[in-house]
Amino acid sequence: MSEPLSICEAALRVLGTASARDKATVAREIARVWKDGGYTSRDQASPEERPARPDKPELLLPKDMPKRGKGGSVENRIALMHAIAHIELNAIDLAWDIVARFGHDMPDEFIDDWVEVGDDEARHFMLIEQRLEELGSHYGDLPAHDGLWQAAFDTRHDLAARLAIVPMVLEARGLDVTPGMIRRMENFGDSKSVAALQVIYDEEISHVAKGQKWFAWLCDKYGWDSKEKYQQLVRHYFSGRLKPPFNIPARDAAGLDESYYLPLSGS
Repeated sequence: MSEPLSICEAALRVLGTASARDKATVAREIARVWKDGGYTSRDQASPEERPARPDKPELLLPKDMPKRGKGGSVENRIALMHAIAHIELNAIDLAWDIVARFGHDMPDEFIDDWVEVGDDEARHFMLIEQRLEELGSHYGDLPAHDGLWQAAFDTRHDLAARLAIVPMVLEARGLDVTPGMIRRMENFGDSKSVAALQVIYDEEISHVAKGQKWFAWLCDKYGWDSKEKYQQLVRHYFSGRLKPPFNIPARDAAGLDESYYLPLSGS
């Protein structure tokens, strides 16, 4: 297969790769080529509505997922890390779908940012997959829920909505809950899982920041009140209210002011 000249077309290769390990490898290679100036255009691409996925894990409705135990057994730690691996696999596709679907109409810096996110997410998946293998498991050994791509599908025609929901709601939620996971692994004496989760937590702050940055850019371009627009989009595209407690220091570090999300919470 010849190498595409468009970064948006190259992003389709990530989305069209079914094997989880191969998807992460392709994502990292395309990011390297982009950073080296290897793609000469960003012609519009047409992603499928769903990315290619491996045969395993079995995908279940969220209500049908088995409950994870909270103790420090190997089985419980595998279940947690498997869930994180599935989130990271979805995050790879979410980043590259933004590049493929919306990159042609945005500044080069936008593509730089989301290629970097897509590269980070691929590295995160590899980190967690390696940890799973050290614990005696593999990605695909346990079921996973199929609700994570719904936000991408629902916002496939609206970049502002995509940014409001994916980085500024879903990834921001990751900032809220990951410190608790890290503390649990510390209490279990699992330093390798702590190290992997800490890398993800630190870098996800920059992903939320990139979402906030480009959401603000769109609002400036079209003369929208950014706070009102964010709240309007979240009410329309996100089911339910945003769940406290919030990690306000991490959200502040990402530039996501509490005046945006507190009115949408149950607090």
